Parts: sequence; C-alpha cells; structure tokens
Amino acid sequence: EAETGGAAILAVPAVETKKEAEDGLVLRTLERKTLWQAQTPQCFRYELLRRAYELALADGLDATDDSALVERTGATVRIIEGGAHNIKITTPHDFALAELIVHSSKFKVLS
Repeated sequence: EAETGGAAILAVPAVETKKEAEDGLVLRTLERKTLWQAQTPQCFRYELLRRAYELALADGLDATDDSALVERTGATVRIIEGGAHNIKITTPHDFALAELIVHSSKFKVLS
C-alpha cells in the first residue's frame, strides 16, 4: 500500500468507547465505528516523510506518530488491518503483557 499510495499504517478497529474531554469533563462521545487504533510499523515514501518532518519542524509541532505528521501534508494514509497482539510497549504493564503473549501456547514466534 505504501508503494502505491505513498503512506500506509497498521491499525485495528477501536473496541472501547472513546470520550473527548477537557479539564476532566466529557465533551462528547466519539463514534467508535470510524475510529482505529494506530500501530507500527508505519511505512512512507521517503520524500513524503521528509516533507512532513520539515513542515512540523517549521511549525514547531510535535506528534505521537509519523502518520499524524504525514496527514498534515494532505497526503492520504492507508490503513492495513493489524492484530491485537501487535501491542506498543511503553510502560512496565505493556512489557508484562508482551511477556504473557510471547509465552502463550497460542503464540508462534517467527524465526
């Protein structure tokens, strides 16, 4: 997908209800059927990603993932459906969950 369109990410459909909030108060409930949880890897044509970072640097913008920066260029980012076991490891809890997945008898490690 990234070869033909220039940008593609793995993502899974949102399964939990998402709330937009400010100062601890719910502003609205987001429509779950249109929401996806971004995953890695994310793939981009080099020129597109470079332009996205140049624009972000010029604007003083920071983002949590590359696709957010690429979206700002107006480029189309395609979604490829990922899987629930493809988790982001950020916290000690995430690491413990990853260990459980790896040691699960249903999980196959590719070699």
